[in-house]
Amino acid sequence: MNRYLVAVIDGTKARFLTLKPSELSGYESGPNLIEHEALLSSNSELQGQELWTSTKTGRNRGVAGQAHSYDDGRDNQMIQFERRFTQSIAAKIVNFIQAHQIQQLLMIAEPRILGLIREALTPILPRNIKTHELAKELCHLKPSELHEYLASKQLLPPHKRASV
Repeated sequence: MNRYLVAVIDGTKARFLTLKPSELSGYESGPNLIEHEALLSSNSELQGQELWTSTKTGRNRGVAGQAHSYDDGRDNQMIQFERRFTQSIAAKIVNFIQAHQIQQLLMIAEPRILGLIREALTPILPRNIKTHELAKELCHLKPSELHEYLASKQLLPPHKRASV
């Protein structure tokens, strides 16, 4: 059986799951999607005033009540946070590939995050790994629900019940 790594990512969290085959085929149900680790973005805990010195979002009030718009660079800063987070995700994926002899990688994230992951992972990913991408937000699903969904899309082998 191929060894799969499923990386499910949103803007603040990455979950890493592998597909574990049943040890006694026919007597145990399987394969099962097992979650090994979750990685949290360092800026996910910081909100508003903790992350920025000013909670105003690009507005400077004049005396007559008129507002002057300016760019305080927060968008660029958020992109840098995301890039650092995706680089740590890419490093974690490579570690899992080496530790578990992974043959297929399935990355699931919203399109923007998927692009950043691809950018960080392409230079360091071993060439013999088959990769599949799914541009969808599924980080909230339990491992069994995620397995069922991915099997319905034919991205993972289906979970089979034990025949006793």
